[in-house]
Amino acid sequence: MTTAIGENGVMPSTCPCGLSQPYTVCCGSLHQGRATAVTAEQLMRSRYTAFVMHDADYLRRTWSLSTRPAAIEFDPDRRWTGLEILGTTGGSAFHTEGTVEFNAHHNTGVQHENSRFTREAGEWVYVAAL
Repeated sequence: MTTAIGENGVMPSTCPCGLSQPYTVCCGSLHQGRATAVTAEQLMRSRYTAFVMHDADYLRRTWSLSTRPAAIEFDPDRRWTGLEILGTTGGSAFHTEGTVEFNAHHNTGVQHENSRFTREAGEWVYVAAL
């Protein structure tokens, strides 16, 4: 597993996903393979943080085999500035599918998306935007 470093080359102390936890015990534990997401929302937050940190390996690992791109490229001019979860359906530890609607804020605007998640081999993965 790779150790993710933020866009500015520094490991963040507070997790970029918006929860008030240290990165190392929040999304960092998922990125480093020490834990797996329990809910679709937790996976969504960890994937947002992976975009912040340009962690392509984690994004590919948590992308459904049916929709995973061959490569992930990051816009070097985009700076992610905050995540706002607007709502969820399903996606709990007891579900096999779920959605997470969110706004991902960045330096030039907002990306609004309602993402679909499912379980593959027992683990949550991102499928596609609805």
